[in-house]
Amino acid sequence: MGALIDVRAAAQAEAIALGPVCAATPPLDRAEALATWRGRMINEYSSAPVFAGLAAQLRGVDALTWAAEADEMADEEHRHGALCGAVVEALGGAALAPAPPRDALPSHPAVDGWEAVTRNLLSVCCLSETVACALITAEREAMAPGPLRDLLSRILADEVGHARLGWRWLAAHGDALADPDRRARLGAYLTVAFAHLETHELANLQPGAQVDATYGVCDAHEARGLFYETVTEVIIPRLEAHGLPAAAAWRARGGAAEAA
Repeated sequence: MGALIDVRAAAQAEAIALGPVCAATPPLDRAEALATWRGRMINEYSSAPVFAGLAAQLRGVDALTWAAEADEMADEEHRHGALCGAVVEALGGAALAPAPPRDALPSHPAVDGWEAVTRNLLSVCCLSETVACALITAEREAMAPGPLRDLLSRILADEVGHARLGWRWLAAHGDALADPDRRARLGAYLTVAFAHLETHELANLQPGAQVDATYGVCDAHEARGLFYETVTEVIIPRLEAHGLPAAAAWRARGGAAEAA
């Protein structure tokens, strides 16, 4: 048997009461909600090593304060996994799942340490976490007040900080980004990062059964639209404001996906 994500003890410590709502919910909706929250549990818990890897890379370029923040974010992702696991348990499941295969955070040996960690901050924070903030915000706004909305609000507050880590890094290193060769290399990397982001998000936003928004389960069609809107209306303009050729990278992503 492969590795397991087992957050049962931590999930039970975060116990969330859904009894009355759960009892009144059709079995199909409950099953769809259970699958969604188990998937979130896996994704959140599996994100912790990503931030731990960022912390190690940031220490490697003597960005110690930044590294400490990334370490705390790794702990937050573990807590998010436990919170999502608590919902799984409340819905009648077990906060236990096979661990997905995970590649190590790229080291980007062809460039120096600063540029390597900047690439990863772009991909993890400015792209993935910014999209996550948009999707979670939409899910939260569709939910009625209650324990699940409160839980999602806790997760969202942390995810906003995770996204901001990358945007703050860019803002703090404008001098390094002023180098045209560096900007061009980061732009080329963004082509690959955008292609990976699109593939990942579309795979995770598969249209399925319609579920009451009480459980924080998004409509996949709407979420896909929000994903593209976030990239084109939020991420690309902000990257362009830092001098990075993000619009061109987004247009070229198809070729990067085919090459991969």
